[in-house]
Amino acid sequence: MEKLKDLSLIVTQAARGELVFPTSVNAALRLQLALADPDCETDDVIRKVLAEPLLAARTVALANTAVFNRGGTPVTSVRAAVARVGYRNLYSMAAAMVVRQFGSRIRDAALRAQAEQLWRHTAHVAALAHVIARKLTATDPDTALFAGIVHEAGGFYLLSRADEIPGLLDGAGEWLGAAQEILSREMMKKLAIPEPVSLAIVSLRGATLTPPPLGLRDTLLIAKHLAPVASPLACGADSPSLAGFIDDNAALQQMLAESAEEAASMSAALLV
Repeated sequence: MEKLKDLSLIVTQAARGELVFPTSVNAALRLQLALADPDCETDDVIRKVLAEPLLAARTVALANTAVFNRGGTPVTSVRAAVARVGYRNLYSMAAAMVVRQFGSRIRDAALRAQAEQLWRHTAHVAALAHVIARKLTATDPDTALFAGIVHEAGGFYLLSRADEIPGLLDGAGEWLGAAQEILSREMMKKLAIPEPVSLAIVSLRGATLTPPPLGLRDTLLIAKHLAPVASPLACGADSPSLAGFIDDNAALQQMLAESAEEAASMSAALLV
């Protein structure tokens, strides 16, 4: 009963917009705010990235990952990195840094292990979504990549709060999924996630697939089903069947191979 009261308090605070963010994410949030401004100039973006050494390092690292460095030519400056990845993907990286910071501040060993597993799941889902969007669902790949990165933001937030309330997630039941849905919705608002992306993410819980696969939600559902690392916070029914969606095994194996390389390089570049 006490656990349910604690969880209810966390959810109520979130619904009021009272999310507790670590101070270490401020630089990434400032960058997101600048990138969301249609009149934002490149020099201003570069100044904000350079003002935070971690942001600068991760921006260059992201530009040199397999996702963005198809030609194998590395970049060595923030300006060149920003030009290569573009504002939309830089926005994705800033969001990823925010998400990762919630996991990195967890002290409890078991919860920290869950946060690391959740990040690996996130990296694989993002990489798979990027590939699936290109080859299967007629969805913008960069949007799919971004959605994959932030789709478990509510889960990371819940794990960080569980670190403050021992036993909060012990014996979690159906209420866990409902709590994650509410927390995800509020995290989407806090991170200023565009509405089409936030709607696709919030609608994942309990969603089913109906052929043909189209749009961002289906892209994420398929990516989550195929991800080789499961979310430690997964609950409810098994993932929906992909029968009728990917019947060509050779095509499936190619997608898995491509996404594995992207996930590995993305995870290393965004590790914070």
